[in-house]
Amino acid sequence: MSEAKGILIVGETIEEKIAPITAELLGCGRKLADELGEPLFGALIGSDVSGIAQELIALGADTVYTADNPILQNYQTDTYTQVMEKMCKDISPRYVLMGQTTIGRDLSPRLAFRLNTGLSTDCVDLKIDPQGKGLLQTRPVYGGNAQAIFAVENKYPQIATIRSKAFSPLAPDTTRQGNVIPVAIEIDTSKVKTKFVRKVKEEVTGVKLEDAKAVVTGGRGIGGPDGFKQLEELAAILGGAVGATRPPCDNAWVPSTWQVGLTGKIVTPELYIAVGVSGASQHLAGCSSAKNIVAINKDPDANIFKEARFGVVGDYKQVLPAFTQKIKSLLDK
Repeated sequence: MSEAKGILIVGETIEEKIAPITAELLGCGRKLADELGEPLFGALIGSDVSGIAQELIALGADTVYTADNPILQNYQTDTYTQVMEKMCKDISPRYVLMGQTTIGRDLSPRLAFRLNTGLSTDCVDLKIDPQGKGLLQTRPVYGGNAQAIFAVENKYPQIATIRSKAFSPLAPDTTRQGNVIPVAIEIDTSKVKTKFVRKVKEEVTGVKLEDAKAVVTGGRGIGGPDGFKQLEELAAILGGAVGATRPPCDNAWVPSTWQVGLTGKIVTPELYIAVGVSGASQHLAGCSSAKNIVAINKDPDANIFKEARFGVVGDYKQVLPAFTQKIKSLLDK
């Protein structure tokens, strides 16, 4: 590869629209690019994605490269890896940023291997080393109990995936000017080892857990599926979503898609209410970035109180109805 320059973000789309993580990547990338004094590139891969490339420019990109091909309509590891490998070799970016999403988690290690470079996943902060312009990548370690800073020496591009909601997107500026460059890539279908069969869309009523500004989560202390009805009522009042720790999901009290934690979903709401949650490190890894954590637990020594900004020691069956009623009365004023 030639001398590395600029930052390349790998955009994602949902139903032919820019995914929220793409806007967050551009916000992060724009800040780093301005600090370096180098360009910010965007990559869009898929079928009929050229029409939305201008949106990436409005959100901060200087140049957007599009790989538009019917074969790329649905994400497949082998096709997307081929595309990104060629783009990186042609563009020679200093950093490559992806979302800590299903696609990013799958694509990033394969791309790092192809390019013989390093990778840090699930980053919550990115900074530039003023000495050598390497990327200082901060990510949670030890189940979310600590954060560590990683760096890759003398390897480019340096690749990182970022956690959803870790960075804020810029306000769209439709007057921004930039270039949209189609990239012709010959995909070797003989190297595609999988076949896309069908896409099953998760049925979600109301706000998606990952996007909710308020999340009410129940743990083992809820005692059974009936207790989650109270949590659903509170979440509805707050305009939020309901989450759960692993035990309620494993016991089939609630759907597995509600799980928040290291092996579940990562959420970063403004308000996180943990009810009957002990505060195991595996769970905290999924919610520790919430702006405000409120804990309700009858065990005064529960670990969740160490992470909570506000806490109530008591039986949730008594606390929650009064809490819900108070919120109702405040919102009605």
